[in-house]
Amino acid sequence: MTVLEAMERTGVDQETLAIAWIKDAMHLIQSNTKEKIKVNKQDIIKSVDSDDNIYVLPSDMIAIENISIKDTSDSKYKRIKRLTSRPSYLIEDTSP
Repeated sequence: MTVLEAMERTGVDQETLAIAWIKDAMHLIQSNTKEKIKVNKQDIIKSVDSDDNIYVLPSDMIAIENISIKDTSDSKYKRIKRLTSRPSYLIEDTSP
């Protein structure tokens, strides 16, 4: 569909307004879809260089969607819920 056809169907007579609406719609569609989702599994018991606080993350990662831990009792992955507020307790990291 061309811009002119979209303008005729919607009754808009300003070309710049129609193009702005089309660009906004395309941006909204692109921001609501998730592309190239990868799954990465790591063994957190075997730490990197004997440091328990470091996890190797992919260099092309943009965001973490969710984190799951394998429950050894039933061999299923359990999702860790995201915190909606800051925890009320703070523990100081005293590792060297």
